[in-house]
Amino acid sequence: MPDDHRPARTGLATRLSHLGRAGTHVHGFVNPPVMRGSTVLYPSCEAKRAIGRRRLEPELIYGTMGSPTHFALQEAIAEIEGGTQCQVVGTGLAAITTPLLAFLQAGDHCLVPDSVYGPTRAFCDGMLQRLGIATTYYPPELDADGVTALLRPETRVVFAESPGSHTFEMQDVPMLARVAHAHGAKLLMDNTWGIRSFQPFAHGVDVSIQALTKYVGGHSDILLGAVTVADPADWERVRTTTLQLGQYASPDDCWLALRGLRTLGVRMERQMRSGLEIAAWFAARSEVLRVLHPALPGAPGHALWKRDFTGACSLFGVVFRPDYASAAVEAMIDALSLFGIGASWGGFESLALPTRGAIVRTAGTGDFGGPIARFHIGLEEPADLIADLERGLAVLRDWRELPPEE
Repeated sequence: MPDDHRPARTGLATRLSHLGRAGTHVHGFVNPPVMRGSTVLYPSCEAKRAIGRRRLEPELIYGTMGSPTHFALQEAIAEIEGGTQCQVVGTGLAAITTPLLAFLQAGDHCLVPDSVYGPTRAFCDGMLQRLGIATTYYPPELDADGVTALLRPETRVVFAESPGSHTFEMQDVPMLARVAHAHGAKLLMDNTWGIRSFQPFAHGVDVSIQALTKYVGGHSDILLGAVTVADPADWERVRTTTLQLGQYASPDDCWLALRGLRTLGVRMERQMRSGLEIAAWFAARSEVLRVLHPALPGAPGHALWKRDFTGACSLFGVVFRPDYASAAVEAMIDALSLFGIGASWGGFESLALPTRGAIVRTAGTGDFGGPIARFHIGLEEPADLIADLERGLAVLRDWRELPPEE
C-alpha cells in the first residue's frame, strides 16, 4: 500500500502502531529519530520570511516551535483524541494551565469541579486569582440547572475532570458542553483517565487535556502533557499562548512517548482487566465501605461511564470503613511489598497512596464516609497483588495506635 494512502477507518490498535511514523514502504528504521535543536537554518531570507508567517503550523522555525519529533507525537495524540491539532507541552500540569490562560483574562470567571486535581485548584486559587480571574468550585455531579445557576455573565470556561481526582466522581460531559456552549463558554476537560476510552470532541468538549506522563509514557520516566482541539480558532489561541509562554517539551521525552504509544493499547487492556478484578475483590471485603471505580457495576457513576466510555484505566479509590483510622490505612499501605507509594500513575508498576491531607473540597462534597486510599494497578499478576493486599489488610485489622511517648 502506498504510504500516502491510509485506510479511511482503522482500529485503535492499528493506529497506535502506525501513527507518527514515516510508513511501511519507506526505506529506513521503523521508529523516527530524535530531532534536537534550537537554531534552524534557512536557505534564503525570503524562505525565512515565508516560513515565519506560518507560526501556527508545524514548521521548522525555531526549537521552541517544535521539531519533527514533536510533530509526529502531536499528530498521533490528535488522532487518538479525535481532534485536529495538538500541542505538546512539558508537563501534565502545563497542559492544564496553558489552555486556562489561553481562554481566560482579567475579569473573567470559570467553573471548576470540586473534585479537581489538586495542582489545578492551586493554580486557580493562586495565579488565576492574582490575574483577576475568579473561580467557582461546583459539585461534580451537579445537574444542568445547578450548573446554569452558577454561570455568570463573565463565565468563559467550564472545566471538567471525569472521573475526578482521587474520588472518581463521573461528570455528565455532554450536558456540561450544552450548558457551557449555550452561555458562550468553552468546555475544557482533563481526559487523562480516558485516554483510550473516551472521545472528548464527540461529546462536546472544546479542549482535551492529557498528562502524557501517565499511560502514554507508560514507564514512569518522562514528564509530558498535551492539549488537543478540533476547532481552528481554538487552535490559534492554544498555539499562540503556548509560544508566548515559552512552553516547550523535550524532544527526548516526545520520542519516549511515541515509543510508549505503541504498546498503550495492550498495556491498558491488561491493566483495565486487572484493575477491575482487584476492585471487585476490594468490594467484597468486610473492611471496605465502597470502591470508587466507575467501570465497576454498582459503583458511583457507573451509569455515566457505561453510557459514554468504551473502557477504563486501572486507577481507582477505596473507601475503608469509618471505624478504621487513617493511620491504620497508612500502616496497611506501608506493609505492602508489591505496591509503591507514589503520587503519579499510569506506569507498569502498581501504586498505593493514602489520600489523607490530599483532598481539598470547598463546595460541600468532602464527606466520603471513611478514610480513602487510591490504587493504581500495574502489569503484575493480579493473584500476586491480591496476596499482597491480603497481608496489608491483616495489618489494617490488627492496627493499634501507639501511645504517645512519655
